[in-house]
Amino acid sequence: MVIRKYAKVRSVADAARRAKSGVGEILRQSHGFKSYYVLDAGDGAGIAVMIFDDRESANAANAKILAFVQASLPDLDLGVPEITTGEVLVHIEPDGSSGIK
Repeated sequence: MVIRKYAKVRSVADAARRAKSGVGEILRQSHGFKSYYVLDAGDGAGIAVMIFDDRESANAANAKILAFVQASLPDLDLGVPEITTGEVLVHIEPDGSSGIK
C-alpha cells in the first residue's frame, strides 16, 4: 500500500477531479494494481491511497503518478507529499472474508 498525503491543497475536490483520468490511466496500466482512493481530510489535506499486489509494483506506479502530478497540476501548488508505504497485514471484506499475512 502507498499513502500520499498532500498537506496544503487549495481544493482537494478539484485536484482529485483533474487527476482522476491521468492517474486512473497510469493505474489501469500498472502491473499488480488493486484499488485507489482519494480522501479529503479537511483543512487542505488530501490523501491518496493505492493498493497493489506487491511493493515493486506500488513503487513503480507511485513514481509515475508523482511525475504526472508535478507535470500536469502545477497550478494547484500541491508541494511534495508525505509518503508512507508498507505491506497490508489485515484485509477485511464486507462479506466477512478476510486476509491475514
